Amino acid sequence: MWFQWLVKTNVGRAVLLAPDPSLSRALPDHFDPDPRLQALLDRLTGYYPRGIDPGLERTLRLLEDLGNPHLSLPPVIHVAGTNGKGSVIAYLRAMFEAAGKTCHVMTSPHLVRFNERLVLSGNEMSTPAILDLFNEVEQVNHGQETTSFELITAAGFLAFSRNPADVTLVEVGMGGQFDATNVIPNPLLSIINVISRDHTKFLGHAYREIAFEKGGIIKPHVPCVIGPQIHPEVMDVFDQIAQDQNAPLLRHGAEWSFDVLPDKIMVHSGENIFDFPHPNLVGSHQFGNAALAAVAMLSIADRFEDPVGLSAMERGLVSARWPARLQKISHGPLIDLLPDGYELWIDGGHNDSCGQALAEQAKNWRDRDGKDLHLILGMLTTKDPLEFFEPLAPYASSVHAITIPDQPLSFEGTDLSSVLGRSYAGSIDHAEGLEASIRHILSMAPAPCRILVTGSLYLMGAVLSRHE
Repeated sequence: MWFQWLVKTNVGRAVLLAPDPSLSRALPDHFDPDPRLQALLDRLTGYYPRGIDPGLERTLRLLEDLGNPHLSLPPVIHVAGTNGKGSVIAYLRAMFEAAGKTCHVMTSPHLVRFNERLVLSGNEMSTPAILDLFNEVEQVNHGQETTSFELITAAGFLAFSRNPADVTLVEVGMGGQFDATNVIPNPLLSIINVISRDHTKFLGHAYREIAFEKGGIIKPHVPCVIGPQIHPEVMDVFDQIAQDQNAPLLRHGAEWSFDVLPDKIMVHSGENIFDFPHPNLVGSHQFGNAALAAVAMLSIADRFEDPVGLSAMERGLVSARWPARLQKISHGPLIDLLPDGYELWIDGGHNDSCGQALAEQAKNWRDRDGKDLHLILGMLTTKDPLEFFEPLAPYASSVHAITIPDQPLSFEGTDLSSVLGRSYAGSIDHAEGLEASIRHILSMAPAPCRILVTGSLYLMGAVLSRHE
């Protein structure tokens, strides 16, 4: 059955994106990838002169040459949005698995291992399986111009079509309308999370423009669930696209809503109210992501022969795992540097709404125990550092800019510190790396404090390669 929802609250979200440069970045020296897989990743970038070139023609051509595997997938849930896509997918996967169902999952970018991008029937694909798969896809592609992300998407769909699963969870890489993943003609459900600015070179600067690109995943007669939005004007864009496509729309603020109480989330559906536990992922923005995932699951739960029950949904919300999103690091070489009582957190946020979400968490931390917060930032030159940093700046006791290891698109620490200094009254340190920044923080912070490393998922990958 379909659920009708009422408005109560508006909570936004943050998390990140999938530009193709992740395929060519070298992993840190302390992580030793399989050289065959690294060679594959390097080779995939050579089939097209540009890393990103939105359009569906090349993907559809390759898929047709592969026998159209995208038309033979288990039911697909397609997730778009500037922020929160990965968190929503993590909640949905945990719910399905708590109900005993298996999932194929396609996400991007990877943090440490390319294998993270392709989850086959609940397990990351092994390196030998990936090598065999891409050998086949490359032979069929026969050197034709195809971006690396398009090759990965086609390969993932080929693998998914050959293996059983109950559902396929697919994260949009960038945008929606012309993203390589947007080739599924009849998904089970579409989801669009919060709209913010990112990839403005391709998606535009105006929120309506960005929403139009994201709304391109809305398909004829396929229901679409819209998450909480920071910029309400985007809802008009989704309304118009849904009308044109004759697609049912479940909008936060119109058809559904949620309230956050001290011990639960209340999801409202007309006369019905569903109580869910707080999610295990940290941050008040995760209430919105969890509620969106719950609404999405409620809307399709009875589309399966063995429906996903409320108890499985509850278990999924408290067991979901999505690394590098307000993740507390508990062991490893950086932790070994810290005295008792000091905390190290990481988050891959890098755009304006991410900065707002982290600022809200920083305020919560300050109000809870008053510990100083020290920031270590590394960012890509393709991002706007000030949009991300300005909401966070008032909560920072110190700021340290670094160069992301082995990432050619990274700001140099000295350049990043100069940019960030326009919105920060204090001095901004630039150090050789994470260890140097942490040692500097310890030299100025005799009392236990929090250290937050943030600004880029590529920087998070460098941390997690040593702290998994």
